[in-house]
Amino acid sequence: MAKPMKNPTKHAAGFTLIELMISVAIIAILGALAITNYARYAQTSRRSDALSALSTDQGILERCYSQTFDYNKVTVSGSGCGSLSTSGNTSPNGFYTVALAMPGTSSPQTSYTLTATPATGSPQVKDTTCAKFVVSSASPHQAYDNTGATQTSTCWPQ
Repeated sequence: MAKPMKNPTKHAAGFTLIELMISVAIIAILGALAITNYARYAQTSRRSDALSALSTDQGILERCYSQTFDYNKVTVSGSGCGSLSTSGNTSPNGFYTVALAMPGTSSPQTSYTLTATPATGSPQVKDTTCAKFVVSSASPHQAYDNTGATQTSTCWPQ
C-alpha cells in the first residue's frame, strides 16, 4: 500500500514569533515618535497663554496711558483705567506668571515692562526654548530661552 503524499501547496496559517515581534517593535517606535511630537506640539500651543495675557495687559496699560498719561493709574482703584487681566498674576490658563514692573516710584509713570515666565508646577517649566516673554512700553516684544539668549523669532509668531 502506498503512502499518501502531502499537499505541497498547503501552508500553515498564522504568524511566526519573529514576524509578531517585528510588528510590535514597529508599533512601539511609531508610538514613541507620536507621543514626542504631541508633547512638543502641546508645549508650543500653551505658549499662546502667555502671549494672550501679555497682549491683553499691554492693551489695558496703553489705554490707561492714553487717558491719564500715567501707566501707574492702572494699579489704582477708581482711576477709571480698569485693572490688569491677569488675576493673581497668572495667565488665563495658569501656565504662566505675569509680572508688571515700573521703574522708580515717581508719578506719572511713563514706562513699564510686562514679563511672563512659566508658573511653578506648570508643564511649561520644561519649555527651555521659550522660557520668558517680555513686552514693554519702550521696545517691541521679546522672548528668551532659559540661558537668556534671544528667541523672539522662534517663540513669538509674527
